[in-house]
Amino acid sequence: MNLWSETKSIPISRQMVWQAYQKVRSNKGSAGVDAIEMCEFDANRSKHLYKLWNRMASGSYFPPPVKEVAISKKDGSIRKLGIPTISDRVGQMVVKMFIEPRLEAVFSQNSYGYRPAKNAHQALQSVRENCWKQDWVIGLDIKGFFDTIDHNKLMLAVKKHVFENWVLLYIKRWLEAPVFTTSGELRQKQGLGTPQGGVISPLLANLFLHYAFDKWLENTVGNVPFTRYADDVIVHCRNKSQAEMIHQRMASVRLELHPEKTKIVYCRDYRRKGNYPKVKFDFLGYSFQPRTAFSKKKKALFLGYDCAISSSSRKRIADKLEKLNVGKLTFKSIVGVAQYLNPMIRGWVRYYGKFKMYELTKVFRLLSRRLVWWARKRYKRYKTSIRKGYKWLASVRKQYPSLFYHWLFPHINVIA
Repeated sequence: MNLWSETKSIPISRQMVWQAYQKVRSNKGSAGVDAIEMCEFDANRSKHLYKLWNRMASGSYFPPPVKEVAISKKDGSIRKLGIPTISDRVGQMVVKMFIEPRLEAVFSQNSYGYRPAKNAHQALQSVRENCWKQDWVIGLDIKGFFDTIDHNKLMLAVKKHVFENWVLLYIKRWLEAPVFTTSGELRQKQGLGTPQGGVISPLLANLFLHYAFDKWLENTVGNVPFTRYADDVIVHCRNKSQAEMIHQRMASVRLELHPEKTKIVYCRDYRRKGNYPKVKFDFLGYSFQPRTAFSKKKKALFLGYDCAISSSSRKRIADKLEKLNVGKLTFKSIVGVAQYLNPMIRGWVRYYGKFKMYELTKVFRLLSRRLVWWARKRYKRYKTSIRKGYKWLASVRKQYPSLFYHWLFPHINVIA
């Protein structure tokens, strides 16, 4: 008898569980409170998936506690992620795949974070275009957003689009699942928060902000362009009074704006010459500010307003190179070094090189310096001469122009 084909009270099929598992597996991720890693889960996947399906399809599934993991943020503070077990991630994916299409149909086109066919580069392009049209920007940073989502308000939003009781049941259980903290305590939820790290959390967060912010802005303030990527929001305004209205709205839905990171910025360029102290803001790892640009039409330089990799993002890459200790890598040849570094380099170039790629020059000149250090430690003939080391690196690039991924792009001047 095939237990997987038994009739259950909740319409969750084995195919739904299998498809959810495949997505979770492709996303990888670490173990939850049960300490079961993906390789161990795979070794007994039939057992794990059958157990999950059997319980979810009968309504008897209760999610285990979420494992709290602390990671450092770029400003030096700590962000706490909630990591579910692999089985629980599969369960969340089942529900996410079931309800996501109907929620996608109502979400704003100005929302880009954690959505199918939407990405950060599209959000950045939207902000670029709006900055060219509007004089003022309000950058909103919601303090501890995932930790402060009101469960009652969130469930009201869910019930507007989800009518299946079994879906509502499991979403409520996931919201109420306790957290196993880094100190070893089991902390119960107090009607607030959804774990940042859960599979279904980004979808629920988008739904909450759809009503708490997107729809409110469209219906109340009117024709105000905005771009939202999860809880990072850029609003383009005509005047400062609109900013105060937005502050009040966030407080009414129990969301607190970060006082230092939320700011009003003037988009100064060759047309907009007002004298205001704040003319720069960061969004998704890029800095928006007045920048010198070249007009092909007029064949002249002018002051524009555009984005490029932020100084904090450059510092993170520099810190990563420092941590990698490139000069002490033990590969026998530069080919091994390239194969080791290229996956990271490819990621940096593809993300931060989308706009103003030449701004990556400082980053990759630093890498060139470290490659020269590697050669000077590896080869005796370069130990006493930095100049010879750079000459060697230039000859390697000439002979093997595609050895390092960033060498493929002439906009990046990487060898000083």
